[in-house]
Amino acid sequence: MDKSENTQKKPLSVFWDEFSRSNILVIILAVFTGIVLGGVLVAFTTNEVYDAFRVSFWNGLGTAIRTAWNTYVSLFTGSVGDPQRISRAFESGDPLAIRRAINPFFESLVQSTPYIFGGLAVALGFRAGLFNIGVEGQIFIGAATGVWAGYALTGLPAFIHIPVAMLFGALGGAIWGFVPGLLKAKTGAHEVIVTIMMNYIAFRLVDWLLKFPMKDPTEFTPKTPWILSTAQLPRFFDTPIRFHLGFFIAVLMAVLVYLLLFKTTWGFELRTVGSNPNAARYAGIKITMATVVAMTLSGALAGMAGANEVLGVNYRLLPAFSSGYGFDSIALALLGKTHPLGVILSSLLFGFLRNGARSMQLAVGVPIDIVSILQAVILAFIAAPAIIRTIYRLREPKHKEDLVTLGSWKG
Repeated sequence: MDKSENTQKKPLSVFWDEFSRSNILVIILAVFTGIVLGGVLVAFTTNEVYDAFRVSFWNGLGTAIRTAWNTYVSLFTGSVGDPQRISRAFESGDPLAIRRAINPFFESLVQSTPYIFGGLAVALGFRAGLFNIGVEGQIFIGAATGVWAGYALTGLPAFIHIPVAMLFGALGGAIWGFVPGLLKAKTGAHEVIVTIMMNYIAFRLVDWLLKFPMKDPTEFTPKTPWILSTAQLPRFFDTPIRFHLGFFIAVLMAVLVYLLLFKTTWGFELRTVGSNPNAARYAGIKITMATVVAMTLSGALAGMAGANEVLGVNYRLLPAFSSGYGFDSIALALLGKTHPLGVILSSLLFGFLRNGARSMQLAVGVPIDIVSILQAVILAFIAAPAIIRTIYRLREPKHKEDLVTLGSWKG
């Protein structure tokens, strides 16, 4: 093998070595440590544990362990399903019982889908040195434009209507990302400030749209008409499973983002701008174009998250339909080391935790906020990998840790 072949293969091998051997081990240990600390938190915020400790230390310790165990069992069964119930359902042969038994797993995938879109949006911005904190607003705009295409465009067959509606959602988010990108590139306006302001504009704009031009005249409360059946993302099972085509579209977008960032000259230029804007400018890369393009593509991905929710889950747009997907996406993009594969894995983690938290709260009475604390603890360990390496006595990686560098923070 000649020197040129080694040069071509080295960047990919180095990147994979960093991501898989170093980062993935830290991520796994961070998740494990977060789960352990979450169990301790659950145990020592339960009255039964304190009552047991009054009896004896060992009685209290056993109660604490059982409480933490029952909490995570209910979290698992709520997000994946109860193995015994699944087994009984398949033995009975009842299709409805089978669907109900396996529904938690597929519902977790449904919850993970907007996270994948949103995480990709944030990760793409990070790779270009931009902090797109406006994903939540872009999700709202994408939902509004997507739902409009879903109910207002008539006479289209499903194989045309669905892509068009998703495209409208992406276009709405892209416009909402283009504006701060243009302001950043042309005037130096900080994208964090601009995107935060545009979040509030998006929220109020969508509220106005739901109350007036897009309001369903047959409804008293503000909500849009139902989208046409030709615009609904196909579901793969009957009720109650809501798993739909949007999940595979999200995974496809992750593949496309990976190919863009790591297999094209254009993606290399975006990453170069994010890593060192001065070097990129010296190399002749157009910083202005890269900034605008990155923010526009980031907004388009976020807009697809909104369109996914109205076309695949809700079938109409309601006020405050997004429960913080855009803001959570910032955390999971960091958890996934701003890599498309990492975004998918961290999105699945967040989706399964979010879905299982409801069952956990009903089954054992643990507040759903415990899951938010668990996510925060895991993210804290990811953000400070030295802590994990010290706790578990891991060797320092051969290559530099995969850090998020934002050129916009430099002066």
